[in-house]
Amino acid sequence: MPNVAASFASDGAPDEPILAQYERVRAQSMGLIKGLSAEDMMLQSMPDASPTKWHLAHTSWFFETFLLQPHLTGYQSFDDAYQYLFNSYYDTVGERHPRPQRGLLSRPSLEEVIAYRHHVDEAMQQLLQTTDAEIESAVTIGLHHEMQHQELLQTDIKHALSLNPYALPTSNTTRAPSRTPDSADFVEFEGGLSWLGTNAESSFAYDCEQPRHQVFVPDFSLCERLVTNAEWLEFMADNGYQRPKLWLSDGWATAQQENWQAPLYWHRQDSQWWTIAGQQRRPLDPNAPVCHISYYEADAFARWRGCRLPTEFEWEHAARAMDLKGHFLESGRSLPQPATSEAKGLKQMFGDAWEWTQSPFTPYPGFKTPEGALAEYNGKFMANQWVLRGGSCATAAQQMRLTYRNFFYAHQRWQFTSLRLAK
Repeated sequence: MPNVAASFASDGAPDEPILAQYERVRAQSMGLIKGLSAEDMMLQSMPDASPTKWHLAHTSWFFETFLLQPHLTGYQSFDDAYQYLFNSYYDTVGERHPRPQRGLLSRPSLEEVIAYRHHVDEAMQQLLQTTDAEIESAVTIGLHHEMQHQELLQTDIKHALSLNPYALPTSNTTRAPSRTPDSADFVEFEGGLSWLGTNAESSFAYDCEQPRHQVFVPDFSLCERLVTNAEWLEFMADNGYQRPKLWLSDGWATAQQENWQAPLYWHRQDSQWWTIAGQQRRPLDPNAPVCHISYYEADAFARWRGCRLPTEFEWEHAARAMDLKGHFLESGRSLPQPATSEAKGLKQMFGDAWEWTQSPFTPYPGFKTPEGALAEYNGKFMANQWVLRGGSCATAAQQMRLTYRNFFYAHQRWQFTSLRLAK
């Protein structure tokens, strides 16, 4: 087992025993599959996504590979073939099944995967009767890894079900109109040297959030809230998807090739725009934040408004004084919610939807990968991707923190991604 204590602190929830944390997070994953059939959970709609069944197995594989096999005396693997089938990208651990072909894994069955989870959980309960700092650190990594997959599970099954016109019923629930957000005022921030990132000395953080370092941030301003669906409709009405001067060259080529005319999951029926919320098709709320947009779309919209995307350094500098509150997974919301506060100042900095920044995902000065297999956790992805900040309505609350850096490719849209304007 690699010594990861130097790069990953072990107190994701300091007041909750590690076994209780483990049981809560694992139960939360199972709660997310409510209403899904075995057939639903085998679907893989694109190479970027994975079947629900695979997520359930892979998160168990993580605990089996990095905790049970090296630390629990006498542990017997559930099935040796799972080491190959459910490895994701840990090449130092061994060979792995090709990612684009995960949807072909009709075997093992869902029942066998659930039995695998129970097998791992029983063994983990035995292991966690007595722990040390190294084990607790590794378990904490595993729990945050599982929470990441909880978000991916939600977005992956949403994408899969969206491709079947008969899979999702139309909501016939009458909803009260949401409050129209205040005008999009900007909050000004004085620049200067700012401490960013963390050394993870007293709380959990991933390797890519470290080390804490200073960055010079010029004066800037951020919009109080996220861009709304109504504002995006204005962009569309002004032919935003048809004007190449608004777009980065690669973005324009991608938008033309993919025939983008609106955010992902939007569709128009008669005079009404609809979207997908959870496992339903629902009328678009004009006052809610736009989501499921690519970096290219976010950048084009910002340019259309005479603004830009913030850097991740501006975002963290501005968010440092904010309470870490918002609509996260536990709120039960299946879409970002409209800004409701009448008070002036920043809103929606945490939860609701991930915010694209103009910062590439690169290592911080002084970044060091941890030793062993977990060195592959984030460092190998630090190329050609963009940083997002703030979390979403599909992010577990325990997963979120000020310094959290999410990252995706510029063309990807299936995550809960939005934007906040900057100047």
